[in-house]
Amino acid sequence: MQNPGSDRDQYCELCGKMEDLLKCGRCRNSFYCSKEHQKQDWKKHKQVCRESDNAQPAQPVQPIQPVQPAQPAQPVQPAPEPQAAQVSKKRPQQNRTGPSSRTPDSHQTTDLITSVGLCRSADGTNTKPSRIQNLALEYIVPCLRKHGICVVEKFLGEETGLSVLQDVRDLHLTGLFTDGQLVSQRSDSSKEIRGDQITWVEGSESGCGRIAVLLSCMDDLLRHCDGNLGNYRINGRTKAMVACYPGNGTGYVRHVDNPNADGRCVTCIYYLNRDWDAEKHGGLLRIYPEGKPQFADIEPKLDRLLLFWSDRRNPHEVQPAYTTRYAITVWYFDADERAQAKEKHLTGTGEKGVRVDLNRPSDAS
Repeated sequence: MQNPGSDRDQYCELCGKMEDLLKCGRCRNSFYCSKEHQKQDWKKHKQVCRESDNAQPAQPVQPIQPVQPAQPAQPVQPAPEPQAAQVSKKRPQQNRTGPSSRTPDSHQTTDLITSVGLCRSADGTNTKPSRIQNLALEYIVPCLRKHGICVVEKFLGEETGLSVLQDVRDLHLTGLFTDGQLVSQRSDSSKEIRGDQITWVEGSESGCGRIAVLLSCMDDLLRHCDGNLGNYRINGRTKAMVACYPGNGTGYVRHVDNPNADGRCVTCIYYLNRDWDAEKHGGLLRIYPEGKPQFADIEPKLDRLLLFWSDRRNPHEVQPAYTTRYAITVWYFDADERAQAKEKHLTGTGEKGVRVDLNRPSDAS
C-alpha cells in the first residue's frame, strides 16, 4: 500500500473497498475498511508490518486509525440525453439518494464501444467463423491496451441474449442465490459493501444450456486475445458468477476486483437487462480508471459485454439499482500471477478460488 499522503488511491488490503478506510496503527502504511478485516488479514500483513517496525518481534494487532477522506471533485453539470459508456471530465461527489444522481457530461469515448452484431445464432453456432477472432484482435486487444476498458454491443444477438436471460431467471427461481460475499468473508459485514445475490455455475448444470453458450463465446474471445495482452498468459478462469441486484436500492461500493494479485487479470461481464433506463432504474457500473480524472459509466443493457483489467487500475462501483438487475461475471487468470498467489496463499476462499479450464474451441471458430 502507498504511504499516507500519496497520490495513489487507497484500498482495504482484504476486500479492495476504497471508502471509509482506517489506517493500521502500527506501520501506518496499510488500510482496512474495518477492524474485522484487519484481523482477518493480520497473518499476511504482520510480515510487512514487522518489516516496517524494524523487524521487531510480532505484536498483537494495533488499533486502526481513521483516514481523513480526500476532498472530492466537484460534480459535473449533467448534459441533455446522456449516452451509455460516457466519460465525464471530473469525478463527481458520491450521491446514493436515487437514480437521478447520475452526472456524466456529453463527451463520449466512441472507441470504447463497438457494435458487432451476432456472434452466435439462436442454435448456439457461430454465424461467421472469423467474427470472434476479428473482434478479439482488431478491437478488444487494442482497446484494452489503450483504455483498460472496452464495451461490446450485441455480443450474442438479442434472441440468444434473451434465452440466456431466461436461463438466469429460471435459475433465480430455484432459490440457489445467496448474499454476495467478499473474499475471505467470515461474517455479515459484506452486506454493507455489496447488496447482490449470487450463485456460481459451470454451464453444465441442468437448465444452463444458454449460459454455456455464453461462456463458450467468452472463452473463444479471450483465447484469441491471449498472447496479445502484454505479459499476461491466460490459462483458465473462474466459474461464472450469476448475480442479481433485487432492485431495492442496493449496489456495490467502490472497490477493486483483485487488489492483492490473486491471479485474476481480466474481468468479463455480460449484462441481461432489457429496456434498461439508468435515469429510472439506476444500477450504472461506474469505473474510475487509475490516474485519470474521468470516470466511465456503463449501463447494464441486454447483450452488452464489458471487459476491463481486474487489478487496481480499475476501481469501480455498482450504483444503487431500483429494479431487478442481472449480470454474469467471469474472471480470467494470468498463469504466472495465479501460481505465485497459490504459493503465497492469496487466492482466498470459496468459488473465486476455483480454476476452470477454458472451454474447448467450438467447431465453428
